[in-house]
Amino acid sequence: MSKENTHVELAHGAGGRAMAKFLTDIIFPHFKLNRFQNGIGLPDADDGATIPLEQQMIVVSTDCHTVSPLFFPGGDIGSLAAAGTINDVAMMGAQPLVMTSALVIEEGYPINDLQTILKSMASTAGEDGVAIIAGDTKVMPKGGLDQMIICTTGFGVVEKGVVITDNGVKVGDKLIMTGTIGDHGIALLASREGLSFETDLVSDVAPLWSMIREALKVGGIHAMKDPTRGGLSATLNEVAKKSGVGLMIEENKLPFQREVLAASQMLGLDPLQVTCEGKALIAVEADKANAVLDVIRSTKYGKEAQIIGEARDDRPGLVVMRTEVGGSRIIQHPWAEAIPRVC
Repeated sequence: MSKENTHVELAHGAGGRAMAKFLTDIIFPHFKLNRFQNGIGLPDADDGATIPLEQQMIVVSTDCHTVSPLFFPGGDIGSLAAAGTINDVAMMGAQPLVMTSALVIEEGYPINDLQTILKSMASTAGEDGVAIIAGDTKVMPKGGLDQMIICTTGFGVVEKGVVITDNGVKVGDKLIMTGTIGDHGIALLASREGLSFETDLVSDVAPLWSMIREALKVGGIHAMKDPTRGGLSATLNEVAKKSGVGLMIEENKLPFQREVLAASQMLGLDPLQVTCEGKALIAVEADKANAVLDVIRSTKYGKEAQIIGEARDDRPGLVVMRTEVGGSRIIQHPWAEAIPRVC
């Protein structure tokens, strides 16, 4: 780390290249015992880790939620915390079973608002039958915290040998995006900054296990990842680099709501770098891609799903987009997330 970078910066927690370098250089070296019985652990930087048992694997994922504002169109920090944790477990092919929750609350926070957030968390977890079984509550003096943060840990199970990792993309795989891109980040930013649209844009925050479970029944899925911090750009670059393949994306296949494109253009944002909280990128073998797509489209949260590209053996580690006018450009891995404190 250079002399200039002697303190933690916002970018270090923002899901892009800055965060990846921060984790590799500063966080991971302190934990030499970083796997359990050769399971997936810290060095893999996946959506979660695994605890191998005789016949199954326990998948564990932990997350802290610092979103601002706590209430946003389509959700709140409670629904966000539950969905985010469920989705990280689901992205590894595991059935989410239980979660824990730790609340850190600022003194003076309205109890009615707190109860609304807790009801939202319980309702979202309940969609996928996930029980909240343990937790902790702390209160900070007024001014010592920006209202509230929620830290969650999720636990799920999957049969041994069938854990899905984000480095499993194979040449020839088709890439499915399960819905429109950037809805959460733009909806939250619009609320935060007082922007308005002709129609109401809401966050896509949602628990995805019910959709993923049906897709897994079809088979052929090699990798999954939910594009949260850093958006789809970060997710594509991460899986391309870790899988050692090149990805070709078709611009005219990318699903966007027009409000997201309009707001991104107005604010100078790349919508591919804007956070989603209820979508997944799925890599599936070509001969099963249409069947998986059909199943996803039949579910509550997958109606706008599209096949957006494929994995190739040329230019491994790079993500290239074929533009609508016939050209091509590299989709860069963002340094940090475009909109801070969205999750």
